Amino acid sequence: MQSLIGLVNRIQRACTVLGDHGGEGMSLWEALPSVAVVGGQSSGKSSVLESVVGRDFLPRGSGIVTRRPLVLQLHKTESGQQDYAEFLHAPRKRFTDFASVRKEIADETDRITGKSKQISNIPIHLSIYSPNVVNLTLIDLPGLTKVAVEGQPDSIVEDIENMVRSYVEKPNSIILAISPANQDIATSDAIKLAREVDPSGDRTFGVLTKLDLMDKGTNAVDVLEGRSYRLQHPWVGIVNRSQADINKNVDMMAARRKEREYFQTSPEYGHLAHKMGSEYLAKLLSQHLERVIRQRIPSIISLINKTIDELNAELDRIGRPIAVDSGAQLYTILELCRAFDRVFKEHLDGGRPGGDRIYGVFDHQLPAALKKLPFDRHLSTKNVQRVVSEADGYQPHLIAPEQGYRRLIDGSIGFFKGPAEASVDAVHHVLKELVRKSIAETEELRRFPTLTSDIAAAANEALERFREDSRKTVMRLVDMESSYLTVEFFRKLHLEPEKNPNPAGPNADRYSDNHFRKIGTNVSSYIGMVCDTLKNSIPKAVVYCQVREAKRSLLTHFYAQIGRREKERLGAMLDEDPSLMEKRATIAKRLELYKSARDEIDSVAWK
Repeated sequence: MQSLIGLVNRIQRACTVLGDHGGEGMSLWEALPSVAVVGGQSSGKSSVLESVVGRDFLPRGSGIVTRRPLVLQLHKTESGQQDYAEFLHAPRKRFTDFASVRKEIADETDRITGKSKQISNIPIHLSIYSPNVVNLTLIDLPGLTKVAVEGQPDSIVEDIENMVRSYVEKPNSIILAISPANQDIATSDAIKLAREVDPSGDRTFGVLTKLDLMDKGTNAVDVLEGRSYRLQHPWVGIVNRSQADINKNVDMMAARRKEREYFQTSPEYGHLAHKMGSEYLAKLLSQHLERVIRQRIPSIISLINKTIDELNAELDRIGRPIAVDSGAQLYTILELCRAFDRVFKEHLDGGRPGGDRIYGVFDHQLPAALKKLPFDRHLSTKNVQRVVSEADGYQPHLIAPEQGYRRLIDGSIGFFKGPAEASVDAVHHVLKELVRKSIAETEELRRFPTLTSDIAAAANEALERFREDSRKTVMRLVDMESSYLTVEFFRKLHLEPEKNPNPAGPNADRYSDNHFRKIGTNVSSYIGMVCDTLKNSIPKAVVYCQVREAKRSLLTHFYAQIGRREKERLGAMLDEDPSLMEKRATIAKRLELYKSARDEIDSVAWK
């Protein structure tokens, strides 16, 4: 069973490397059972830990000494081996001088919190290897306090309590509540907090320190035997080194012997001696921690499997790493282009919104523009007279002003070029917007900003070519209407009987207002016919030259270009956002940790 504690230690260290510190919500670190050491300032908490370890290694002083959680992992070694310590933040350095361990804890605390008296929830991981310890993991938390001292923010009392609470309120946390015997147990900060988060006492171990400092005639038997405050687990009494012993650097092994002698010879506690002392406490916690770990294995495995599925899904969402060979890179680029092309076509075909705006150009914008053309001004009687007269030159027309008709028709048809070009431009802007939206909606492209920019540039370049072809085509349609007039239209006009014919003869009003008004009316009728024709043919030309081509060959030129590119340029196109690459690397590391943890737990859980 001891291998289970060692396994949990390794997983906790790996979690910390990946930024999972515990105390901040459910995670693998949180799912692993551990022992959280809780006590008020001056409760003897540091002395208890040093007694359990058998080494003097913790910083001492007034005020808040522990300002970061200390994850203390104890590893029992073979008898005769030298004690040593290792820090997770200094993995290649082995400490055999425990005074240096104390300094390193203080220095590492200052590295995060500065020289101020601030606190941080980022833990320090310390592993101690010794034949004089049991396999055990303890988390030393900042001491609970009631008032802020100089140099501390006013919120320090609440900040410390919130940090400690975040560790002990987890259902997998074993609470080691340390209280001094020379104070009323009812006022113990540690017991008060433990009662709030563990009212049944199932997770709480009570430790009573400073038994040797109680007033004469008093003892703590009622507390130790569970009559004053009952817990589901036994209370353990501890006798720490005195301040004089600390000042004299009394050896911890000697302090352990002195503690055993105290309980064995005490008239009050002699009958409890076999259940008292730091050595008994360490064994009790180690055995209980092993049992809890074994009980929690099914839920830990369940959490690991659930997290592995979530991490795999997240990797699939942001994309797996790209192969380095040029063939795989080219294949990836083409697949990403096709993904974008599919989204773009869905917009055009109605699977996604946006394509209907093209129809809006033809159904609303083009007819509205045609209605606004200045035919009334161009075909006014006065302007018709001017145009016809200029076309006649020095010789007025004899029967019908054909040159005047042609000039009036050419001038009128020229007005159609504006709406025709505007329709081309409007559809072009719709297509550009659909390209932008399609790129944004193609999730596969998000991890490749360079390729995204290249696709956007290639698509917009193609749209510019399609727009130019479309513009030329609609201009040809307009020019064709000028190049050959529909003769049958004018022949029908000639054959139609005149309403209210002039009795003086046809030549009498050849240069009257009625004559020019009739010419304007005839031209207006012809232009109306041309307008109806162009209203139908311009949309056909625009769709054929722009929309159809965008669907068929938006990235055709781009495909030809990338097919000729060298491997280095292909790789450059697949450059990813550094933050995304960092995120994928983090997920991959977490995934590796969880898979390794699952395999290791499976390998030792049922031995």
